[in-house]
Amino acid sequence: MTDSILDRDINYHARTAVQTGALIIGGNFQGLGLLRSLFEKNIPAYLLDNKFCIGRFSKYPRKFFRCPSIRERPLFFEFLKRLAQKENLEGWIIFPEDDETLIFLSRYKSLLERYYRIPVPPWEVTRFAVEKRLTCQLADKFDIATPRTYYPLDIQELRSTEIKFPAVLILSVNRALEMESLQRSILVKDRQGLLRLFRETLEVTPDAKLMVQETIPDGENHRFSVFSLCKTGELLGKVSVRRIRQYPVYSGYAVNCAVLISMPGLEETARRFLRAMGYYGLSEIEFILDARDGKYKLIEMHAHTREWYTLAARAGINLPYLLYCDLLGLKYKSPPEFSGNIRWLYLSTDPYVSPGEIAGSRKKISDYINLLKGLSNGILLFLKDPLPIMARVFLISCLWIKHKF
Repeated sequence: MTDSILDRDINYHARTAVQTGALIIGGNFQGLGLLRSLFEKNIPAYLLDNKFCIGRFSKYPRKFFRCPSIRERPLFFEFLKRLAQKENLEGWIIFPEDDETLIFLSRYKSLLERYYRIPVPPWEVTRFAVEKRLTCQLADKFDIATPRTYYPLDIQELRSTEIKFPAVLILSVNRALEMESLQRSILVKDRQGLLRLFRETLEVTPDAKLMVQETIPDGENHRFSVFSLCKTGELLGKVSVRRIRQYPVYSGYAVNCAVLISMPGLEETARRFLRAMGYYGLSEIEFILDARDGKYKLIEMHAHTREWYTLAARAGINLPYLLYCDLLGLKYKSPPEFSGNIRWLYLSTDPYVSPGEIAGSRKKISDYINLLKGLSNGILLFLKDPLPIMARVFLISCLWIKHKF
């Protein structure tokens, strides 16, 4: 498979005496996938986490450090500062695994860049990815389709708003991250339930910015993502994915099955949105196909590490490595289109979803079997690095026993 980096830079890492590496904050399956993508290019990586994580059991990170909670921002900043000095990590690239870390890196970008390379934009740009209200408003401004969305200021305005059900009540992600008891989005079936949840949320966090969004009929079966490296309004590398199944089905946070597909039109829409943001870095933008009008409607954006990077690297487009080369000023050419019919299955959650999908006549057994053909195993099943999957199974077993007893 042809590498997208120019030949003269292929052996760059072998030639450098002190190699620039990556510092990955978060060791769950997204961080583990990032470790693997960088390991394939012989880039050293250190892993940070403040709790149990499967990435700690991987052979890929050169070192693991237990760090303070990301919510203790001044303390976490001092930790990173001392780590750079102690381990000689000046100039290393920091990759975030989740929104909390992304927000921290974005807000502390100017201070952290004295020690590291920070591949996320400043907060005035990043907030359009993190706060879904701003995501939808920016898309509307540039004529990018989104589901119908309402922004009620209070309960009285909500009562007078005509809304079709079921609908989704969405909370500002910042407050959801601050308060673990709050869900970012909740599916509601009727007006009475919506009014109750709206009132209860405001009682917990009075300054919350809430929005209500329509659900797309059969939308769970027509979900797509474009993930890319964007710079100055252009996609230096890109891959599109159809999200076959997720868990939970209607408001899933974990994608169970996906397949790489070619969607130039959707990639162009993603490029337009990222250009409107003035965005630089890696991202995933989610869409749902609305069969009522045939439009792909932008749902949300993720600017932190995603599981897709491993899938893309398997297809020949290693996005984290492209970002690495761009940050270090290495020359590269645009990567080719991805190769092969690459499919991905996440076995930690898919067994909980598939039986219900089949029983509910949303999927056929034959459809499920066909998806297994040409399957690209998830990152946790990488046979050369088996300990993370063992740690994952152990963790799930402990949680199941705790729930039962």
